[in-house]
Amino acid sequence: MNSKLGNILLDTSKTLDFVSKEEVQAYAVEAKAHLEALYQKTGKGSDFLGWVKLPTSITFEELKDIQQTAARFKKDCEVVVVIGIGGSYLGAKAVIDALSDNFVQLKERKNPLVVFAGQNISEDYMTELRSMLHGRNWGIVVISKSGTTTEPAIAFRILKTDLEKKYSKEGASQRIVAITDASKGALRTLATREGYKTYVIPDDVGGRYSVLTPVGLLPIAIAGFELGALVKGAADMEKLTAPEVPFQENPAAIYAATRNALLRSGKDIEIMVNYNPKLHYFAEWWKQLYGESEGKDGKGIFPASVDFTSDLHSMGQYIQEGRRALFETVLSIAQPNNKMVIDTDEANLDGLNFLAGKRMDEVNKMAELGTIIAHVDGGVPNIRIELPLLNEYYLGQLIYFYEIACGISGYLLGVNPFDQPGVEAYKKNMFALLEKPGFENETKAIKARL
Repeated sequence: MNSKLGNILLDTSKTLDFVSKEEVQAYAVEAKAHLEALYQKTGKGSDFLGWVKLPTSITFEELKDIQQTAARFKKDCEVVVVIGIGGSYLGAKAVIDALSDNFVQLKERKNPLVVFAGQNISEDYMTELRSMLHGRNWGIVVISKSGTTTEPAIAFRILKTDLEKKYSKEGASQRIVAITDASKGALRTLATREGYKTYVIPDDVGGRYSVLTPVGLLPIAIAGFELGALVKGAADMEKLTAPEVPFQENPAAIYAATRNALLRSGKDIEIMVNYNPKLHYFAEWWKQLYGESEGKDGKGIFPASVDFTSDLHSMGQYIQEGRRALFETVLSIAQPNNKMVIDTDEANLDGLNFLAGKRMDEVNKMAELGTIIAHVDGGVPNIRIELPLLNEYYLGQLIYFYEIACGISGYLLGVNPFDQPGVEAYKKNMFALLEKPGFENETKAIKARL
């Protein structure tokens, strides 16, 4: 079953040895009902559906304001530190990495280098980040709904102090932008008091669905990429996956139905595969989106990822012959942005002259095709998604495709795709172990277990 819309090709034909067209089609009525529930806000988690019509509702004025703020950072900063965790950094990181030169840190740049903090609590990482910032002009984009999430709050406390020492308190306030709640929370209070430029995280958009809000758009603009094309791609995919689009032509509905049919057949691990290292963090964003949305109530397809062909030399053996609980979704880029032809070598000691005159991408594509055939033969169904180019427009399409498909798929599973109650468990234990005020009973109980 193929669905080619907006120049993105979804090919599920390599799953048909494992689930039939009829098994996928059996989800059509239910998938349509769940898609309508997303639009009408009648399903579970309906308070967090502001992202559904977001691409077509973003205004020119909103984008212009974000671009003006980005221009200010570009004028004043060599480096901009984006502080956030989970959905507050993964979407921006995914897009920036996908569109950046692989060696951007080592080359001359027209735009600031965007780096990230607050996504871990590593003392070495923070020490090395501060060392890199020393002697450079820099600024901060801090992203937090509450301002009290542990990882970003620690990073912001440290880096805000450094920034104020370097530029003075008043000067630092002109180099800090806060993306936070509209009216409440510690970060909103601080931003109002210090006069930071602010953007709002909409109440009805959860972090993992927030890449098309200022949470993702401002860092992407600072890095120098075209917001208009990104949003246009997402808006076009919004239209191409709307409830009125028939199931057979709706790539998001087909993808959601196919993966649920595969789950029912015993395939409960989905591996996202790419053949371009720039897509590594796109897979990380996808893993959060699907893992946090579907992994609850003892249900869900486990999201994993590999970078091919690199990981064919590490994970390839397991995928080929390990436990047969896997299926793969391959992200393929039809046309690379550069061209490189393999030379002839007179000695031919490596035996590669049969490749002379071929582009490296042709070799990469044959590796992709050969691997798909091998894995299908080995019992691993394959879904393939092809983007014509790796650019802002097609990334915008891909982001929205995965978001809307995730909502449909979560509802097909019977879970609320928009909450994450399990995330709190580690926090409670961490606070108890750190003897946070108010956790005295929990501290006593957990220390008794050590």
